[in-house]
Amino acid sequence: MTGPVISPWLFSRRADLLLFGGSTALALLFLGVGHATGLLDGDAPPWLFLVAVVGVDVAHVWATGWRVLADGEKARERIWLYAGVPLAAWGAGVAAYSVSPLFFWRVLAYLAVFHFIRQQYGWVALYRRKNGEGREGRLLDAAAIYGATLTPLLFWHAHLPRKFQWFLKGDFLSGLPGWVSRAAFAIYAGIFAAWVVKEVARARAGRPVSWGKVLIVLSTAATWFLGIVVFDSDYAFTVTNVFVHGIPYMGLVWFTSKSRAAARREAGELPALADGMAPKLAFFLAPLLLIAFAEEWGWDRLVWHDHAVLFPGPALDPGAFLLVLIVPLLALPQATHYVLDAFLWKVRPENRSTVEALGIR
Repeated sequence: MTGPVISPWLFSRRADLLLFGGSTALALLFLGVGHATGLLDGDAPPWLFLVAVVGVDVAHVWATGWRVLADGEKARERIWLYAGVPLAAWGAGVAAYSVSPLFFWRVLAYLAVFHFIRQQYGWVALYRRKNGEGREGRLLDAAAIYGATLTPLLFWHAHLPRKFQWFLKGDFLSGLPGWVSRAAFAIYAGIFAAWVVKEVARARAGRPVSWGKVLIVLSTAATWFLGIVVFDSDYAFTVTNVFVHGIPYMGLVWFTSKSRAAARREAGELPALADGMAPKLAFFLAPLLLIAFAEEWGWDRLVWHDHAVLFPGPALDPGAFLLVLIVPLLALPQATHYVLDAFLWKVRPENRSTVEALGIR
């Protein structure tokens, strides 16, 4: 007897194309709208901030909390992780902000960059595992996805200041020579060509091609290049950075939660509360959107004071001393998300129910 056919897609062909291809298409659509309306020439408008930053970027950060709640009673076994990481992150944040606000934001910016890059590599690694590729071509796949992200970042560092920033002006170190960026593009051109040859040779040999992996590499290369290199625009960077990163992540949390709930019901067991709510998309998204709005309200009223129309209420000035405590606290969801994601999606025994929800054994 032959075993069950394992899909090479993470969720399903339709779902993967919608999450990865759809988020890329949405970013490109917004670029087109920005070009046609002249929005590319200015800062991201308030409505885009609400849709992209609050509705996708901040909301996807809080989806990590959903993933933790989905562990149910088993979360107690990892209490050292789920409680220790936020406490350590807040303490480190207070220490960094005490050095200077710029030092705090610089550390957080580079931590965020590392997280964004690793997420793209994580998608590639999951697709490779689903496709049974083993160690063959692993280094070239890694070089292709890392090059797609690091090369634009080197260009960014070599061409500061830009009209956009990760968090705030000056959070990236300046002074990188231009020749480093040019050399990086030349090297990546060779890597990308070799990667294309590898994938074409695999297809011509009749071996299974992970089209999801191909989509990740191509969409990452396109959006990072357009958002950072081609356009010097806060609007362009926002749409290419946020949609392609945040939407697939929320899809990952939602689909795995649904799959775990279905598996437990088939086994006659009661799913964790978060998994049990997940099949209803509205029950999944509504809490994330509400808490994301509440977080940004706190940021705007206590720290930034630049979106009074979106976040009404008195603009408070806590003073420098309290900001040392408040800013790391408001940034805690981000910092926790960056760190916890290094543990929650690894193919390890403690994540067995999650990886099995992706069809990975």
